[in-house]
Amino acid sequence: MLDFVLISVEYFHDHSSRLRDSRYWRPSSGGDLPQTGEYSFPVARRVNSASAMMMGDDVENGNLGPYLDRPRTFPNMRSKPYTPLEFVPILHLLLQELFEGYLGETAHSNISFLDQLIFRILRGINVRVLVILLFLGFGYVFYIGASTSPIIVFVFSVCIVSFLLSIYLTKWVLSKDEGPPEMAQISEAIRDGAEGFFKTQYGTISKMALLLALVILSIYLFRNTTPQQESSGLGRATSACITVAAFLLGALCSGVAGYVGMWVSVRANVRVSSAARRSAREALQIAVRAGGFSALVVVGMAVIGIAILYATFYVWLGVDSPVPLLLVGYGFGASFVALFAQLGGGIYTKAADVGADLVGKVEQGIPEDDPRNPAVIADLVGDNVGDCAARGADLFESIAAEIISAMILGGTMAQHPSGFILFPLVVHSFDLVVSSIGILSIRGTRGSNVKVPLEDPMTILQKGYSVTIILAVLTFFGSSRWLLYTEQAPSAWLNFTLCGLVGIITAYVFVWITKYYTDYKHEPVRTLALSSSTGHGTNIIAGVSLGLESTALPVLVISVSIISAFWLGHTSGLVDETGSPTGGLFGTAVATMGMLNTAAYILTMDMFGPIADNAGGIVEMSQQPESVREITDVLDAVGNTTKATTKGFAIGSAALASFLLFSAYMDEVSSFAREPFKQVDIAIPEVFIGGLLGSMLIFLFSAWACAAVGRTAQEVVKEVRRQFIERPGIMDYKEKPDYGRCVAIVASASLREMIKPGALAIVSPIVVGFLFRVLGHYTGHPLLGAKVVAALLMFATVSGILMALFLNTAGGAWDNAKKFIETGALGGKGSESHKAAVTGDT
Repeated sequence: MLDFVLISVEYFHDHSSRLRDSRYWRPSSGGDLPQTGEYSFPVARRVNSASAMMMGDDVENGNLGPYLDRPRTFPNMRSKPYTPLEFVPILHLLLQELFEGYLGETAHSNISFLDQLIFRILRGINVRVLVILLFLGFGYVFYIGASTSPIIVFVFSVCIVSFLLSIYLTKWVLSKDEGPPEMAQISEAIRDGAEGFFKTQYGTISKMALLLALVILSIYLFRNTTPQQESSGLGRATSACITVAAFLLGALCSGVAGYVGMWVSVRANVRVSSAARRSAREALQIAVRAGGFSALVVVGMAVIGIAILYATFYVWLGVDSPVPLLLVGYGFGASFVALFAQLGGGIYTKAADVGADLVGKVEQGIPEDDPRNPAVIADLVGDNVGDCAARGADLFESIAAEIISAMILGGTMAQHPSGFILFPLVVHSFDLVVSSIGILSIRGTRGSNVKVPLEDPMTILQKGYSVTIILAVLTFFGSSRWLLYTEQAPSAWLNFTLCGLVGIITAYVFVWITKYYTDYKHEPVRTLALSSSTGHGTNIIAGVSLGLESTALPVLVISVSIISAFWLGHTSGLVDETGSPTGGLFGTAVATMGMLNTAAYILTMDMFGPIADNAGGIVEMSQQPESVREITDVLDAVGNTTKATTKGFAIGSAALASFLLFSAYMDEVSSFAREPFKQVDIAIPEVFIGGLLGSMLIFLFSAWACAAVGRTAQEVVKEVRRQFIERPGIMDYKEKPDYGRCVAIVASASLREMIKPGALAIVSPIVVGFLFRVLGHYTGHPLLGAKVVAALLMFATVSGILMALFLNTAGGAWDNAKKFIETGALGGKGSESHKAAVTGDT
């Protein structure tokens, strides 16, 4: 494993320079990445002094001297006029964009000949051939679905309809205009930076996934078979190949889910900016529908991927109950990609944000997203790779893991478990339906004008969420009666319906709690903003205090939810052969399904955040009127809240699912060891040590991640300072910043820095389990290693939930405290309070 980590680090070090390639950053004069400012960049427009930001007298009065007389030029990246797209051309464009720039004009040494051949074939597929392939694929899907169950056919149908709706949303968003040329050019700079980093990052992750697939194959070929495998007649080789195939498919789908989120966000941002010049409500609608496209694709891919695997295994292997166990690899593949996507994207976005703000806002006193800031493009790129691509992969993993774990548990329920096994797929199919209705319920206002004040965007989003919640309750009631009714316990379905309602209520309460602690309309953020008036230190203290306090209510809600769901399931009337109740754990699983039953709409609100943030940056860089910036500022502030809400939502669902996962882990160990494993006793010294190690890992992981952000941000700060010192004309618009240097620095560093914390998360349980298993072998305790790992996972999960709640809420509150001051409170932009709030936000 150490060799694996070292090889990965060496690979990142050797290949991170690809981000400097001209395929990703194209200077106006051609050639390689310039070192001395060969990029064109947006020049400030004449701004009305009554509404202009304080950027210096020359800019405020529109007096830019001879530089203003030059023709305005922008980064000449990939200007392409937009033409409306139909169904197949959109898919073809997605395919071309996915591989565009990956090969460049000539083959690169680190891409194999086979890769080049495959990519060139894919890029050259004729549209008619693509249509035929699609119909053949649909035919296969419905064939295996019909051979499995009518329920699977229903799931396939809903997913395909949701994909068609997502294509409609894409066409609708892309039909909007991109605004003036300066907006389009800035958007293309962001697009190229985001896509370049994404392709490099995921190219590296894919190679690591292939290596891990070989490790998984080796383990499964040499490990003992379980009683379930023996009863179904599955041999080691078959089980190993199926698990590896599922792992690779899960990793692939997770990567695609992340890509589509980023793909639409870098194209929607400029359209939101353009719409903000006309109508505040139209800008909101475009951002929501663009986020809805990503959400429907992410959730739909998670559902249909598992359904296709289940149906394929059912048809090929001819077995029923053991099939869900074969899907574990799918969830692990999704988790593996999501881990590194979150790490790399998170380090990228925060390091660029810190570097841009500390030098630009605090030291130079220029506004956020000012075109004179060399790190501004890197900051805007980070919103897409960190908050769109990484979040899409993260929620894809959460949904996939929840579905698979519930299907495994459902296979042990009742005398005829097929309904219990397929129930999670149906629930999330209805999630696509109700969330689509919620997304479409947010409509623009005809004849609205930019001067008309925008209704609170959070209120509009909450109305859509309320519609989604009501429909989710109705569909959950119907699907429970349809699939969970059993003659063994006729009223069990009603108990499980109540479990689902517990989960839905928990999701709603989590959204409300997060909104209360992160929205500047409420007291906590306003108190945090007020603390900025007495300096940087008091802002930090108040923010830490708010974050620590914010963990209390979510934990209380989670505790009540787990107890309620377990009790409802326990009293459902379902019993095993010995007469013992068996529905408790499944009740917890159903509550988790209920909480994730609106996941597509929640993810829509999350994607709304970075799109609105990018839109604000484009408006600022192209120097649009202040009234337009006010609209995008409001959308951006709401986006901060929705991003924090989504993270809190994901944390809450993970907390609910963790109880189920612990039990699944112990059942799996018991099956392999053929010994009972029902409890973990922390009074045993070795087990208690495992718990301590688990809690410590959370803090160590967080420390390494924060240190990675700090080191990367330092490089950005030094580069931005260097450019301001060596090019004093930047501040007077007489010299142009080198945006590409900052993008290359952040991309290279984030890829390099994500290795160590990622390896810690993967390697630690393996090392701890192996060491204590050896110790247990010599002390006569064969399950000691498994018990220590169970304690490690339990304590790590509990500590991780609290740490995540603290960091998520505090971060959102700090960001919106800054936004609140920027509305004019406590001195407004450029004041000492604002500088302290910027420090807190970083």
